[in-house]
Amino acid sequence: MKSLVVEDDFLARALLLTILSKYGECHVAVNGKEAVRAVESALEHNQPYDVMCLDILMPVLDGQKALLEIRKVEKAHGVKDTQGIKVIMVTALEDFENIVQAFEEGHCEAYLTKPLNREKLLDHLFELELIERDELTGQQEVFN
Repeated sequence: MKSLVVEDDFLARALLLTILSKYGECHVAVNGKEAVRAVESALEHNQPYDVMCLDILMPVLDGQKALLEIRKVEKAHGVKDTQGIKVIMVTALEDFENIVQAFEEGHCEAYLTKPLNREKLLDHLFELELIERDELTGQQEVFN
């Protein structure tokens, strides 16, 4: 699994990186503009991201605007709507207006609120079929 963490808060970024890096390659962007460039570069090198944890409130380019740009970049590279990067929106506030907007526009698949919960993140990854659970131990494993 190849993941991208887009987060301006150091602690949240470090936590997401720690969790996700156990399941594969993980890159970091500190604002939406960097995220758009990272996704575009990955597509140009035919190594797209599987999942992105995207903070909503960030400097330079917020998560909502970045996500719209990322979907445009994917479309320009011939990525079909159902085959794009899976997006988990992250917010410090229980900002349901922004989250609902992202869901309604079909741009994201899940959301997390801060403080971040490891199990909720892993549950989302499981639901998105990016990892699987070992039935005996309850541990998460990467899908093959």
